Amino acid sequence: MGTLKVRTDEAVETALRALAEGDGKPLGGRRHAILHTYRDMLLDQAAADADRLRDDPDDRAEMAAIQRFMGVAG
Repeated sequence: MGTLKVRTDEAVETALRALAEGDGKPLGGRRHAILHTYRDMLLDQAAADADRLRDDPDDRAEMAAIQRFMGVAG
């Protein structure tokens, strides 16, 4: 497992203190922030992919085929 060193400013320090108060663990807040940001990035990408699929007829057909293969569409 790696180690992460981050240079912070006052705004980041304030945010990290607030996150640490939530679970009582300073490192837990940092871990939470990283994982939360990563999840948000994945959700943004999924939304962008959904928009692209919705707007492209070829992609809609591919999406329907994948859904049928997965058993989630008729």
